[in-house]
Amino acid sequence: MHTLNRYTYILAVCLSALAGCVDAIGFLHLGGYFISFMSGNSTRFAVNLADGHMPAILLLGKILALFVAGTMLGVLVRHFSKPYLSGMVAVLVCVTALLAAAAFSHRAGLDMLAIACMTLAMGAENAVLQRNGDVVIGLTYMTGTLVKIGQRLADVLLGGARFAWLPYVILWLGLLLGGITGTVLFSLFGLQSIWIAVLWSASLTLAAILLQHRLAV
Repeated sequence: MHTLNRYTYILAVCLSALAGCVDAIGFLHLGGYFISFMSGNSTRFAVNLADGHMPAILLLGKILALFVAGTMLGVLVRHFSKPYLSGMVAVLVCVTALLAAAAFSHRAGLDMLAIACMTLAMGAENAVLQRNGDVVIGLTYMTGTLVKIGQRLADVLLGGARFAWLPYVILWLGLLLGGITGTVLFSLFGLQSIWIAVLWSASLTLAAILLQHRLAV
């Protein structure tokens, strides 16, 4: 986290909030399955495998596969965008396009295709902040971030930096607030609320284009 400059860190928090929003919308629409939190889905997948609950096994298998495919897509978009476009901006354009495809799919009455596009977008989002092929900071999952919070708080007790835990808490709060936003939007507009996520992602893409000379990992 300390390797990110201020602009990149703010972008990370905003992207984490976007992931929380999209995940909450998908979670509520699917009745308890995630589209960005694959640790939770993997646990549910294991439980359903043990129980032999085939509908859930098939659904979770598709979601897990789509997320991995989205991650691959994000990496490939970032790789092949050079030298025409910043890799970070290219991936953000990809995420926005996928969310827009989800919104149009819902409008066409193809809700499962909409969920598929949303899952691909969440996988791809993790390639926004990447260095040497590895994710610098997780944007769609918070287990590692919560571990860092615990580690930095322990460091405080051992005489380390007093506020080194704070950036991780803010990142986690970004996802939390995004999830709350997605929940409220879904209660008002259902899956149609994905249009808000499209606008959110497009705004972040525009900001990244304008500030790309200041964004770095």
